[in-house]
Amino acid sequence: MSFLQYKTHIEEGDLVIAYITRENMMPLIVNPTMTYNNKFGTFKHSDMVGKEYGSKISSHNGRGFMYLLHPTPELWTHVVPHRTQILYIADISFITTYLDLKPGSIVLESGTGSGSFSHSLTRTIAPNGHLYTFEYHEERAKAAKQDFERHGLADLITIECRDVYKSGFEITDTVHAVFLDLPAPWDAIASAKRAFKQRRIGKICCFSPCIEQVQRTCASLNENGFVEIKMFECLIRNQEVHTIPIYTVKDAVSKIKAQQEKKRKRREQDGEKDHTTKSQHKQEPPNLSVSKTPTEARGHTSYLTFATFLPILDDE
Repeated sequence: MSFLQYKTHIEEGDLVIAYITRENMMPLIVNPTMTYNNKFGTFKHSDMVGKEYGSKISSHNGRGFMYLLHPTPELWTHVVPHRTQILYIADISFITTYLDLKPGSIVLESGTGSGSFSHSLTRTIAPNGHLYTFEYHEERAKAAKQDFERHGLADLITIECRDVYKSGFEITDTVHAVFLDLPAPWDAIASAKRAFKQRRIGKICCFSPCIEQVQRTCASLNENGFVEIKMFECLIRNQEVHTIPIYTVKDAVSKIKAQQEKKRKRREQDGEKDHTTKSQHKQEPPNLSVSKTPTEARGHTSYLTFATFLPILDDE
């Protein structure tokens, strides 16, 4: 099973994302002897074998259904076991773009964690790029390595359990971009600088939840000769879409006259007047779709600090 090569039909042993709703998804390894149970009933794995990815499958009691989706880094972000805090699509897409990553890029990542971002990085730099990722926690490193192997990414990823604060990265003149998701990224910046290809421009990004971390990171980047130091905060602001009628002045006048006529009729007693009114065809005004943003955005997930590594000139 590979996150990099899409297949059309589900086979035994494949990873399937069982999609019930956007907030309710589950990763399943297809095993014909097993079943999956949720609030809609029982789904047999044997019924999934041979189905096309994207198929809709009903439960055996007929109470509901779910979709069988091919795994992608975006979907994996929603279902990955959270061994640590993970990055989500708003930050992932922004970081990937701002680091100028593309097929063939060589990237250094420190703070593998649950491996969510590693999946997105690897897809971006495939088929001939490479990711060097470091995790100081041994069990998390082992779990991430197993995920990479099961998902067909092992050839593009080198993962190592290492305390980069003490030992550094031991990579020199190799990478095009660096991503640091560490409690104290400023202590790893000097070693990260040596990892860059020394004869070309490189980009670095540091992920920090607190502004105090950003301040120390910026100071270290400046001391180590990085330029174009910038900090961004990614916020998700949902758009609430509504449909409203469009009234012209003529429509407004007609509406007021109709309301006054209704009031007059209510004041009249039944049978007092033999009053007849002309029937009027009520024409509905056209509708307009408008959007509105909430007055407040939800709290941030992080601050993203970017900087540029300048190449060493030959005459230096």
